[in-house]
Amino acid sequence: MTKPLARVPQRRNARSNRERILATARRELGRNPDITLEELARASGVVRRTLFGHFPGREALLEALAEEASEALLGVLPADQTPPEPESGAESADRSFARFVLSMWTVGDRYRLLLTLARRDLGQERVTEVLAPARRAATTILDRGQRDGVFHTQLPPAVLSAGLEAMTVALLEEVNSGELEDDGTHAAVAALIAAGVPEKQARVVVDEVAPAEAERAARSVAAD
Repeated sequence: MTKPLARVPQRRNARSNRERILATARRELGRNPDITLEELARASGVVRRTLFGHFPGREALLEALAEEASEALLGVLPADQTPPEPESGAESADRSFARFVLSMWTVGDRYRLLLTLARRDLGQERVTEVLAPARRAATTILDRGQRDGVFHTQLPPAVLSAGLEAMTVALLEEVNSGELEDDGTHAAVAALIAAGVPEKQARVVVDEVAPAEAERAARSVAAD
């Protein structure tokens, strides 16, 4: 009768170990993609056998990180990514894109790590699959903004989206290296300016949007 109850703390302990290993892997792989599983086990505070019990090899660990990143990205994207009709009274494209950048910033460590691992471990095809919903959302907003005259039309929406993604990832790298302190607001302003929004307007838009996004992110963390 008591055996099922005795297993509960063990399951909790195993879940805690797995979460700690993944969190450590996100941090350490971002710093050193060549880190070994043995080094990750030590950094996670678990023995090698515990890490291999959860992840039999590097491929299994990286796939778990990819799944985690996919869930995190989908969690901050709007459920409905259908472009609104002009007469629907939807918020302007610059506000929508500011929200998008701020929401992506909250899962930026996962985003950045995926792009790092794409070069050698996960494969570009798998990373593209994980990032596709976010890239689709960005392109949709930029396309609407170009049609509404909010963003410049020097580049096609998908190309502009790729350029803004590269800039955002570069800013995440600077935060990771300690060269920049940013809660996402600087990145959002820079993205809007690069998309063609005047600097003063970009700052006003981000100042208006940021508090609600920060509150949403805090609620999400509390729920986890």
